[in-house]
Parts: sequence; structure tokens; C-alpha cells
Amino acid sequence: MTRLTALPDRARVGLSGAGFIVEGREGMQEHERGRVDGIRRRSSEVRNHLIDQYEAGKISRREFMRRGTVVGLSLPTLAFLASACGEAEPIATGPTGAPAGTVQPGGTVRTALISPASALDPITVADEGGLAVLGQSGEYLTWSNGDLELEPRIAEEWTANEDSSVWTFTIRQGVKYHDGTDLTSEDVAATIDKLADPDVGSNALSVFGGVLSKGNTRAVDETTVEFTLDAPNGNFPYLVSSDNYNAIILPASFDGKWEDEFLGTGPWVLESYTPEVGVTYTKNPDYWDPARQANADTNEIKFYPEEQARVTALQGGEVDVISHYSVSGGQVLLTDPNVTTLELRSSVHRQIHMRVDKEPFTDKRARQALALALDRDALVQGLFEGKADVGNDSPFAPVFPSTDTSVAQRALDIEMAKQLIIDAGVEGAEVQLDTWNGFEIPDLAALVQAAGEQIGLTIKLNVTDPGTYYGDAVFGKSPWLDSTLGITDYGHRGVPNVTLNAPLTTEGTWNSAHFKNATYDGLVADYVAESDLEAQRAIAGRIQALLLDETPVIFPYFYFFLTAVSNTFGGVSTTAMGHVDLALAGVLV
Repeated sequence: MTRLTALPDRARVGLSGAGFIVEGREGMQEHERGRVDGIRRRSSEVRNHLIDQYEAGKISRREFMRRGTVVGLSLPTLAFLASACGEAEPIATGPTGAPAGTVQPGGTVRTALISPASALDPITVADEGGLAVLGQSGEYLTWSNGDLELEPRIAEEWTANEDSSVWTFTIRQGVKYHDGTDLTSEDVAATIDKLADPDVGSNALSVFGGVLSKGNTRAVDETTVEFTLDAPNGNFPYLVSSDNYNAIILPASFDGKWEDEFLGTGPWVLESYTPEVGVTYTKNPDYWDPARQANADTNEIKFYPEEQARVTALQGGEVDVISHYSVSGGQVLLTDPNVTTLELRSSVHRQIHMRVDKEPFTDKRARQALALALDRDALVQGLFEGKADVGNDSPFAPVFPSTDTSVAQRALDIEMAKQLIIDAGVEGAEVQLDTWNGFEIPDLAALVQAAGEQIGLTIKLNVTDPGTYYGDAVFGKSPWLDSTLGITDYGHRGVPNVTLNAPLTTEGTWNSAHFKNATYDGLVADYVAESDLEAQRAIAGRIQALLLDETPVIFPYFYFFLTAVSNTFGGVSTTAMGHVDLALAGVLV
């Protein structure tokens, strides 16, 4: 079904500043028809299938834009196709700025971050504070923005073979590290291959396990890197984007001494770094992207271990930005007239795991009971003042286009929960809940404890610091992975692949529930291999139904990612992963 001949006189798309605008189109129909045909001739079967779906009205404009970036279509090309083949509307694709206005060049931007939890090493970093620091000077192949779209960075374009088992990336030329050396395709191949090597112990193994093996990334030539995957993967470009925060492209000779130089290719160059205090950067005059040249002269990152200290610093004028704050800890900021809050709907969530191999949760009825005892609507209102989506006990957040929204939502049912506890034979059982003292997590733990009391379970709380809870992050040495009942924080991802795999598959590196289900493993493999959105959604529905039945993990909510910015500042852009892009930030004129 084509709508090329029925378009109103306003569908030609051009670029204006940070976003797209729509201009008049009289006399342009045949020209646009030819341009669409030309794009189709140059496109793969996967790309043309996506265009077919959009023309047939099977996917929305937003879904078309987002999915198009995954299969390697550029945003300008997608904007043209969206207008030529569908409804003619403007599409905003620029960075999210806060507040609106013109920023003046020069000066200093000051940001409050949660203190990094470990050494600043791109290979091993595993926390929000660390990844936000690394992202100031380091860069990724692609950037996963606030709309879950992929933007080119080190990679200019990418494409897959017919079954999405081999992905080919074209590497941008003329990109230099801060020491003046050129970034090469060999650097890209060496970086990703190192992350996929089990002997290196990278934090990215949670992403690449079962996806990309050591030795299967190669530099084909000076401009091309090829990834031969362990199995087809329709969402692979997300796995080498900023969503995989360990995947900063490093020199092939990288020796692990990141803290000495912060040697990257980004718009900010290290001036000084003091552990547990902060980092100061200066603008990179040789940055490769003129549209993202640093606006300010200086970028100061300040570390604060406690959220209240970050809030006080912003209100007291000590900083201009808080990269991430919670409703529970920063409620005062929501009504502060001097502060603007950036709000991103996201897949950030908490997981309440129940070990399926330990009493009282060996019987799935006991796990279902605890899930039914939680009032999710009350959690969203009480903990987040409505700034969250209700979870349905699977990684499929409402923000994901592939989520099957027809699957019935689990709701509060105390009477059924009580009966299930009796039927499982665990009434009166005692269990310890382990977690850590960050954000709203202690409040959630107390509410889980109260819910257990209502249905006949005695839950004792063990709330520690994050270092104690996560331990060595390996089985046998981590309360997170070894506890019978626990609450763990999970960051945002642009697609659910990682949270479908690492915490829930039989061999998952984060499988704290010790859940082993061959049917589930097979469905995840099918979902990951699929590149068609409708097919993904069909498989997602089966996964959602299976997890509602087995309930190894409770997903109570997916909360919105909040960033606070002084009203005197603009041009700040964040992602729900925890990145804060300050390249265009500055004082408002």
C-alpha cells in the first residue's frame, strides 16, 4: 500500500538546526517517488521489509524511526521516508535540551554525579557514576538516545546480512584520540574482541555472552569492521552502542591505565582527576564533529556519595546539573522554581529475585503469591509520584515497541496470595531479603516485607552498602547472586536483550533467581534472532506469559529517569542509562 500520490502539500523534509522541519512539496511527488525507489534499490531485504511495514500501516511512525536506526538507515533518510511513505508530520530528532533557549559560548558547566563505585576502567566499570565519567571523553560506535534511536558516532553506518548473523560497520575516518593519533578499524576490532574475551573478565560479558565470541570481530580493511555473531541477532547495534557502556573504543594498545589520561576521542579532554572528588575537562579543539564541539570551556564533574548532598549542591549553586535523581531523594526539586527536570520514560527498574532452588520459593505458587501481594499502582504513586510505569514481571517494559501489551497485567490480590502460600505449604516461613541502601530501594524492601506479612511470610531485611551487596559479583561471592530473596537495581537498555538473558537464562551471568527453563531459553534465542518487529512482539507475548506463570523475578515498576538542571543552564542531554551529554551545555543568554 503506497500513499505517495495522496500526500498533502507539505511533506518534503529538510534539516533545520537540531531537528527536522517540513517544507512545501508542490511539484515534488515524482521526484520523491524516484528518491524512494532509489533508497529501496540500495537497501537490504531487512530495510525494505521495514519500509513495507510502515507503508502498510503495520507500525507507527515512531516505531519506524526507531527500528530504522537499528538496521542502519540514517535519521535524515528515515525522516524523508516517514513523510514520503506515511503521514506528513515534523519529526524532532535533536538532543533534549534543558531549559529551552540560547546558550552562550565559554564558561564552565558543573555536574553532580554519584561517586564511582570502582576504578575508572572502561573494560570493568559497572556503575552509573563510572559510566557517566567515562562517557565525557570516550565514545561508542553508536549512541542510543532518549528516544531509543541509534545515532552514528564512531561508526558512520551499519548493515546486516539476510539473517542478521553478520553485521558490518563502516568506521568514520579522521577521528583522532586526544594524544593526536588516528582511530582505526583495528582499534575498534581490538576493543570489542577484548570485551568478548572471557579471560579478560570484562563487565560486557553480560552483553556478549552467547552473542559474540572472542576472535569473531575483525577489521576487514581501513574503514570496515565485521562482526560474525554466535547466532542471529536483530538488535545487535544496540549491543555496541552507549547502552553497552563498556564499549568505549580504545587504542588497540590499551594497557588498562585509563585513569592516567582518560584517552578517548570525545569533545572533552582530561585536565585533572582526583579519586572520590571529581574530574575537570577542557574542550577538545580537534573534535571530529563540528555539530558537537564543546560549547563551554571547562566541564567539571563533582562526586557526591549521597543523594541529599547532590540535591543541596544544586540548590546552593555549587553545581548546575544533577545527572540523575530519584523522587524519594530529590522530591524538593520537583517543585523548585529554579530547577527544570528532564524526564525520560525508560526501562530502568528493580528486580526482586526469588531463588527457585531455595525454600520457601521452590514452589512457583509461593513466588506467584509474593508477586500478587504487591500493590503496583500504590508503588508507582507512593515511591515515584506517578513517574513510573507499572511492571508485569518480565523485562518487557512498556517503553519497548516489542512488548505485547495484550498480556494481562498482574494486579494486587491478597486473598489469592494467601491461598497460594497455603497450597505451597510455606505458611509461616521465614526468609531474609538482601539489598542495598540506594535511592528508593530500602522503601521498596520495607513494602515487600509488609506484603509478606499480609500473606503469611516473615521477611527479615538485610540492607547494606552497595559494595557489600554486590560483593565480587560472581556466584558464591555475592549476596546479590547468592541470596534467597533480594532486590537489585537494573539500568536502562534500548532493547530488552540483556535483561532477558543475563538475569534469567540458564547460563545467565546475573541469574540471581537460579532459574533454569529450557523453554524460556529457546524463546529468548528466537526473540534475539528476529529482526521483524511484529514477530518480536509475538515471541515477547509468549515470554511474558511464561514468566508470569513461573515468576522467578518480580518486576514491580519501570521508573522514569530524572535529571535536574538549573534554570540558568541549557543544552543538557541525558540518556536513561545514566550518560549525561554536556557538549552543547552552557549558560543561557
